[in-house]
Amino acid sequence: MSNFSFSDWSHFLDQWGASSSSSSSNANHMPEKITPTATSVEKLIKDIENPLTREHALFLLSRNRGIRADLAPLLWNSSGTIYLLLQEITSAYRILSSPELVARATNNVCNALALLQCVASNPDTRMNLIQANIPCYLYPFLGVKNKEKPYEYLRLTSLGVIGALVKVDNAEIVHFLLQSEIVPLCLRCMEVGNELSKTVATFIIQKILVQDEGLRYFCSFAERFFALASVMGTMVDNLVEEPSQRLLKHIIHCYVRLSDCPRACDGFKICLPIRLRDAAILNLVRDDPIALEWLRQLFFNIATGNRVSSSAIGETLGSLLAR
Repeated sequence: MSNFSFSDWSHFLDQWGASSSSSSSNANHMPEKITPTATSVEKLIKDIENPLTREHALFLLSRNRGIRADLAPLLWNSSGTIYLLLQEITSAYRILSSPELVARATNNVCNALALLQCVASNPDTRMNLIQANIPCYLYPFLGVKNKEKPYEYLRLTSLGVIGALVKVDNAEIVHFLLQSEIVPLCLRCMEVGNELSKTVATFIIQKILVQDEGLRYFCSFAERFFALASVMGTMVDNLVEEPSQRLLKHIIHCYVRLSDCPRACDGFKICLPIRLRDAAILNLVRDDPIALEWLRQLFFNIATGNRVSSSAIGETLGSLLAR
C-alpha cells in the first residue's frame, strides 16, 4: 500500500465497528441486518434520548454513517444528542483502570466515538467540536497503557476522531491540540498501540508538524524533539520484525518535516536511527517515489552542514537500495 491515506484506516474503523458491534448485538438479541433508511435517521437520533433504545440507535447510526450526507449537522443540531454521546463516552472512565473492560460497554462507547468522528469529518461541524473542547473528553482513552483488544478499540476510535479533525490542514485546530497537550498522548499511542493505532497517531503528529506552530513546538525545546525522535526511532527498529509500509511512510514524512529546522538536523546527526538506511527498511518503500524523495531530502538536509552534495546523497540512497 504505497499511498496510505486517512480514508484507508477510516474504512478499517467502519469495518471493525460493524463486526464488533454485530457480535455485541447478537449477544443482546438485536436484529442483525437492519439498514436504516434516509428518512429513519431522524428517528434513530431521537432514539438516542431513550436509554432503552440508545444502544440499538448508536449501533445502527455508527454502522451506517454514510446514509445521509447531513448526518453530522443533524447530530450536532439535534437537542441533547452530543451531550448524550459524551455521557456514553465518559461512562467508561470509571472502568478504564479495571483489568478487563466489558465488551458491551466498549462497543457502546466506540459507536458513540464513531458518530463524533462523523461530526469531526464534516466541514460544517468540525470547528464546533474544537470550540466546545470536546476532543479533551477522548484523552483518557489515549493515555491507557493496556494493550488488550477492548482498550485498543477505544484507543483507535478516539484517535479516529482526532485524525478526522487534522485531516484538513487547519492552524486553529493544531493550536488547540497543542494547547490541550495531545502530543504526549499520541507518543504514548505510538509506543503501546497496535500497528493501526501507531499509524493513525503518527499521522496526527505528521499533520501537526505541517503547521509552523507544530514544527516550532517540537524544535524549540530539546526534550520535545528527542521525545519524538526516540519514539520514532523505536518504531523504525521494530519495522524490521513487523514491517508496515504505511507506517514507515508517515514516519519518514515526520522526519523530513522536522529536518526543515536546522536545530533538528543537528539533533538527527546523533539520533537518526541507523536502520533507516538498512536495505530491509528501504525496500518497504522501494516502489514509492514520494517516500524515496522524502528520504533523499531528509539525508540531504541532515548532511548539508557537512557539505555533502545533493547528488551524493542520491547516490548513497541508490547504493543502499541496490543491496
